[in-house]
Amino acid sequence: MQAQDHVAVVIPAFNEAEALPTFLAEIRTSFAAAGRTVSLIVIDDASTDRTTEAAADLADVVRSPVNRGHGPTALSAYAEGLRSGAGVIVHVDGDGQFYGDDIVRVAVALDRSDSDVVHGVRRGRTDPWFRRCLSALVRFAVLLLCGRSVPDVNTPLRAYHPDTLARLVGGVPSDALVPHVHFSIAEARKRLRVRYVAVESIPRRGTVVQGTMWGTGQSRVLLPPRRLVRFAGRALAELWRIDIAGARRSPRSVATVRG
Repeated sequence: MQAQDHVAVVIPAFNEAEALPTFLAEIRTSFAAAGRTVSLIVIDDASTDRTTEAAADLADVVRSPVNRGHGPTALSAYAEGLRSGAGVIVHVDGDGQFYGDDIVRVAVALDRSDSDVVHGVRRGRTDPWFRRCLSALVRFAVLLLCGRSVPDVNTPLRAYHPDTLARLVGGVPSDALVPHVHFSIAEARKRLRVRYVAVESIPRRGTVVQGTMWGTGQSRVLLPPRRLVRFAGRALAELWRIDIAGARRSPRSVATVRG
């Protein structure tokens, strides 16, 4: 088996015991139908439910001893993917808001195109107005910073070759709150070849919502949760520190990733 035929799907999860069994089984079925070998790696961010037990029969599970938040857990998931030896590493969140077949399409798109990165661009999202406004603001900021429009700046569905991913991961601190936004900015600045694949966004699987800071995820929510407001402020400060002030202090940081 060639490394390129081996796909590692890395999945950060917090309190997703209800969603993970069906989601993981669906991913395995979709990759099997495509004739691809897949490794599923779940990083349990110190869940308070039975997330580890729910995933253990279908994936390799690494449980964090303390809750670190989504960003650091996503970076830990990428690190596990790099250690897997897979030729393609795909990231997707554990709430199951994508179909297994779309995850396969993103992985195959990287394999079959002359691209460094593939983003799954979400379609049909039913987010509250404040989430749409925040996404639009970040997208505009990336356009101003990099001169390139990124359709879905913070999409959690992405596929990378290991060498590209290793350099992107090395460019952000391990405790970054919004690593995917940093990745998108780095990809645009370095003029990486990014392919965008439209994928369907579906409601999070299961009935519990404590796995997310974004509220219920329904458009009827009128005001942003205070936790989201505080998070957004910290994330904007992090973007300034790493992607604006940091880039100005270190001209070498914009050297090409493909090197």
